[in-house]
Amino acid sequence: MKKVLFLLSFSFSSVLIFVGCNNSKTGDQNGNTSKDSTAKNADSSKVNVIATKGGITLSYFVQSPDFNDASLKQVEPAIPVKKAGSTLFKFDVSNFKLSDQTPGATQCNCSNSDKGQHIHQILNGGPYAARYKDTFYSDLKDGHYINLCFLSRSFHESVKNKNAFVLSQFNVGTSKDKEADLKGPLLFYSRPKGEYKGKDTKNLLLDFYLVNTDLAADGNKVKATINGNEFILTKWAAYALSGLPFGENTIKLELIDKEGKPIPGPYNSVERKIKLSEK
Repeated sequence: MKKVLFLLSFSFSSVLIFVGCNNSKTGDQNGNTSKDSTAKNADSSKVNVIATKGGITLSYFVQSPDFNDASLKQVEPAIPVKKAGSTLFKFDVSNFKLSDQTPGATQCNCSNSDKGQHIHQILNGGPYAARYKDTFYSDLKDGHYINLCFLSRSFHESVKNKNAFVLSQFNVGTSKDKEADLKGPLLFYSRPKGEYKGKDTKNLLLDFYLVNTDLAADGNKVKATINGNEFILTKWAAYALSGLPFGENTIKLELIDKEGKPIPGPYNSVERKIKLSEK
């Protein structure tokens, strides 16, 4: 009898271990156990769920091509920029085709650009501009600029490898501002952005760009506060948001250290408002 009980106990434990290993990405990173799923836009088919709070579900985004060999190099402008106004930006892009649709774009179940893959340009931490060609113009006034450009899939997910971005700073026109310290850990907000309508409200991409750091359970993290609900992110990845209500929503991203303290940086704490509309 003891031998039978032992075998049953061993088999049950084995099943638990097997299930746990095969759901390693679906575990809650930050101890959230709320099961509130009453929001109008909740997506019941969501997989890889991390946590649900206040009716908002945070999940890992769908698997997408890595583009590990993609690279971006800035050719223009020469730095500093001597004259304010329309300024030429030119890049060399390798192993990544701008304006192509990213494989799997129709399965990502989120907002996708019909213009295809592109470059995200973020000037001074503001909302990005999507650039679909390797040469474009930006209207720059006199002042100091921190310019981040990175490759983006057609559904706006950033390409996260060390060669897929360019970070620079420069003065324009008469500005003589001192350079900012860009050597420490840096966070740049990317998505979500603007207004979403209809089916695009079901599944929103939450994405950001990191420079000089990575994330870990025992290291630096990103605190995402969504309509007052806090989620702690310990992996640099793309995330999906579902269950957001129609109307205005507030999203704040903060780069924090392992103790939960804010990490200084020009844009390491950013709050944005987005709007969801039924039609």
